[in-house]
Amino acid sequence: MKAETVARIAHIESLDQEGRGIARVDGKAIFIEGALTGETVEYVSFQRKPSYELAEAKRIIRASVSRVTPRCRYFGICGGCSMQHLEPRAQVAAKQRVLEDNLARIGKVTPETILSPIHGPTWQYRYRARFSARYVVKKGTLVGFRERRSSFVVDMRTCEVVPARTSALLVPLRELIASLSIRERLPQIELAIGDAVDVLVLRVIEPPDEADLGKLREFAITHRVQLLLQPKGPDSVYPLFPQEVIPLQYRIPDFDLIFPFNATDFTQVNHEINRVLVRRAITLLDPQPGERIADLFCGLGNFSLAIARRGAQVIGVEGNARLVQRAYGNAVLNGLENQCRFIDRDLFKITAQDWKELAPFDRVLIDPPRDGAMELVKALGEMPPARIVYVSCNPATLARDAAVLVNVHGYRLTAAGVINMFPHTSHVESIAVFEH
Repeated sequence: MKAETVARIAHIESLDQEGRGIARVDGKAIFIEGALTGETVEYVSFQRKPSYELAEAKRIIRASVSRVTPRCRYFGICGGCSMQHLEPRAQVAAKQRVLEDNLARIGKVTPETILSPIHGPTWQYRYRARFSARYVVKKGTLVGFRERRSSFVVDMRTCEVVPARTSALLVPLRELIASLSIRERLPQIELAIGDAVDVLVLRVIEPPDEADLGKLREFAITHRVQLLLQPKGPDSVYPLFPQEVIPLQYRIPDFDLIFPFNATDFTQVNHEINRVLVRRAITLLDPQPGERIADLFCGLGNFSLAIARRGAQVIGVEGNARLVQRAYGNAVLNGLENQCRFIDRDLFKITAQDWKELAPFDRVLIDPPRDGAMELVKALGEMPPARIVYVSCNPATLARDAAVLVNVHGYRLTAAGVINMFPHTSHVESIAVFEH
């Protein structure tokens, strides 16, 4: 159905998983962007379905006590943040409710204990970001995130969730790209920040000419960044300047660990929260010397090496062969190669027989992508570990998998809590503990 143009009034009952206010009008659920729990708002629908509508708040008639003034000038236009109008601690509380609601509604499970939330700085926390670049005839080159509900690029000149030095690069980047011969063939800039270097990966559909290369090198020198070019997929990335690459790396001081990584490798965007998350996960897993422990979807070994530091024998399993190699290299670098083994295996297709060949394990850590780990949790029931710590980036798939672990395999959900990895967004990361 087409969108309405007539404004209507509604009272907001709660927030949904996307951070939108939920109201009930004439028996229909209305999901209203920009509205908060307890508020009375005037809204206009932009999408209507038989059982629900999507809408936008046009006027706040009665505001929530948790409403604050958004810090970013682009809030409401930019699709990068959706909750800057909600006080940060209230954001965490809303995410906790989303987690508990998903566990109860989808998984039909209730945690015995609610863990205290993991949260930290709410601004300048993003050490990874992917900006779009687009040349527009009337505006010149734009660099920024995409607009809400649109493929257009926001006309950004600052960003509050990346480090200040990165925010300060947005205007120079616009000017740089506008001056290049390939300005219409450079659609993306990926940011990766390590302990000692800031890296920009420029996606170039056409190769830059000699004049372009000179401008790019001058930009790298002036702004003290490392520039990489990516003509095709992630494996095509190569250094432009300096050619002697300064390695990206992050540290987890509690476990005396260092993790070199490539600019296109998956790493957590929030380094400070990641350090706290690893400490929390290891505390909950409680690995003991000599135990055999699996780290499933192990990536670069972010959790594997911390488990090994506690004296356990670790089997890391990951479906990306390149990351398996990186994880082993990180184990060697940290002197843990004798305690770690890494296996290239597609955990989305694992069977009970596959699991029997890997098992038994005393304890298991699972850190899947948004799709969750359904095939894995079904398979591990054949030889169940005593304890599972599950780190999730999607409360819906965590709840779905928890239903199998609790209601099929006989686990107890002993604890669960949220991790505010992405402040000011509706993204909910969480951690849960299952005991057999």
